[in-house]
Amino acid sequence: MSADPPAKTGPARSAPKAATKQARRRRSSGIGAPIARSRFLMIAVAVFVGLGLAWWAATGLEWVKPIFLPSPGSVATQIAKLAADGTLWLDLTASAYRISIGFLIASALSIPIGVLIGSFRSWEAGIEPLVDFIRYMPVVAFVPLSILWAGTGDTQKFLIIFIGTFFQQVLMVMDNVKRVPADFIGLGRTLGLPDRKILTRIVVPSALPGIWDTLRISLGWAWTWLVLAELVAATSGLGYRITVSQRYFQTNTIIGYILLLGVLGLITDQVMKALEKVLFRQDGHSQ
Repeated sequence: MSADPPAKTGPARSAPKAATKQARRRRSSGIGAPIARSRFLMIAVAVFVGLGLAWWAATGLEWVKPIFLPSPGSVATQIAKLAADGTLWLDLTASAYRISIGFLIASALSIPIGVLIGSFRSWEAGIEPLVDFIRYMPVVAFVPLSILWAGTGDTQKFLIIFIGTFFQQVLMVMDNVKRVPADFIGLGRTLGLPDRKILTRIVVPSALPGIWDTLRISLGWAWTWLVLAELVAATSGLGYRITVSQRYFQTNTIIGYILLLGVLGLITDQVMKALEKVLFRQDGHSQ
């Protein structure tokens, strides 16, 4: 009679299980691996809490003088005071109005121009080099010129936002359009569609998710240029209040308004992301 095969030992049986667990661990923590939304939120909140605690410790233990970095309580008290007397809401509404109008004007012009230069080489030859040339000019240098051209009213703020975002948007929209697969355009030509319908029915819908990302990113730049314009020539707005506070060494107001700008930027970014998931769910942007 033949001898029975030896029984598998414990380590031998556990080796495949250990390899499987290790593979799963790599898939859950490797490059591009998805994580649960609850874990994502927990990590994000932990980062903000950690920074807040570090700020509280640095000021509470007097590692930094209050004139350089006021305590969280001092900043919160000052912001509450400005909100109670209406100053905060006046500045907030003025800045929100300016960035809304300026950003909409820049976007309304940059999208069709970007689509055209991304679709037709002749348009690209005529516009892209000029746009590429202007976008390297510092926006700060245009501030005194914009005051001469448009005064110190809201038109000047619109102009600075336009200069700071329009030229970047045009090139990014162009790149979004160029990423549309050539097979899509070839299909339209096979079906006998004219160029106008290929643009409106194939190119633009295919490029829209990327164009939306472009708008979301450039909105952050718009906030920066708005504050720059208000720092130099304004009588209201978030940037104006920062300048006034600097003159009187009110660092708690400066820090508070800077944090408010960060909160506003975060809110607008998250709103754009939420709308992206709704508008482009079929493109996999809701993942």
